Amino acid sequence: MSGFLQSVRQGFSNRQAGRTNVTANSAQQRSQNGSPATGNPTNPPSNTPASFPAAAGPNANDTLQIGGDAAPESPKFFFVEEYAKLGVKGNMHPLAAKPVYLEIADWLAHQTVEQYRLLNWFIECIQEVNNGEAAICNPKECPTMSAGRHYVYTWLNNERQPIRVPASQYIMLVQRWIVGKIHDPVAFPTDSPFGPASSSFEATYPSVVPTTSGSSNKPIPAGPTTLNRTLSDLSGRDWFGKSVGFPETFLGDVRTAWRQMFRIYAHLYHSHFVDPFWHLNKSCCPDLNSSFCFFVSVGKLYGLLTDRDLEPMQELINIWVGNGSIPGDCANGAYAVAQ
Repeated sequence: MSGFLQSVRQGFSNRQAGRTNVTANSAQQRSQNGSPATGNPTNPPSNTPASFPAAAGPNANDTLQIGGDAAPESPKFFFVEEYAKLGVKGNMHPLAAKPVYLEIADWLAHQTVEQYRLLNWFIECIQEVNNGEAAICNPKECPTMSAGRHYVYTWLNNERQPIRVPASQYIMLVQRWIVGKIHDPVAFPTDSPFGPASSSFEATYPSVVPTTSGSSNKPIPAGPTTLNRTLSDLSGRDWFGKSVGFPETFLGDVRTAWRQMFRIYAHLYHSHFVDPFWHLNKSCCPDLNSSFCFFVSVGKLYGLLTDRDLEPMQELINIWVGNGSIPGDCANGAYAVAQ
């Protein structure tokens, strides 16, 4: 996997020069690289909204499935096994599985930050602007945030109403929302719930740590209890991540972040698989596949993504489940967490 990460970094650290070549010599580049098959991926619907209000946040239940009377789409190359190859060998379970001595909430926090970092490399590729030209993903080319013609995603405005916005705007709003969450010390705390400690022993067993001169090490008595009350009653209301200092909203925020990151991946595939990833460098496609396969493996293993969420990319996911790239434990949600 280190080779995959290095490949992503190297490929996209030079994307400025590569993107300039594509922009300056687009006809020549397309002639050389061609397309993975006859035809091009279908663009999203061409209904550009005239304006949109300030956004308030992601919409959890905003998938619009356009009816069957819509014109059929051209074939999706990434749903063909030939173009579903990964840039790494083996399956994703070693990368997705939680280390034995790490709390599950800490692992999901780490994975959320890491998955966003990986996704951001590919987002930057479609946001690149050169010589005053529009970015590849722009309001004219992608007037709505979509994953093909049958899935359109909306955003909630300040009145909590779902609105359609261009894909580029939607992606920037998601980026702002996720970065805001992972840098919020309340939503994603980095300090120990036990307070500052000079060692993990002090954090785990604060009652036996020697006190400083002049202070008391006398135990603080607990309130009266009864044998008729359960331990959960005595400890108060519980939630996922509470024991390691995460707020009650943590799991909901993580699931929202994963749902939104999936939608960005789905848009990258349905609208930009050929341009820029295939035209820029054919090796980018296995890197994109590897990153997305890793993302889906973690999301399914811990129940962060539902079957409904995954529908726009299900055919590609089925290929990876079938060839073992996504192992059985991941595919079946073996360690799905519940609030």
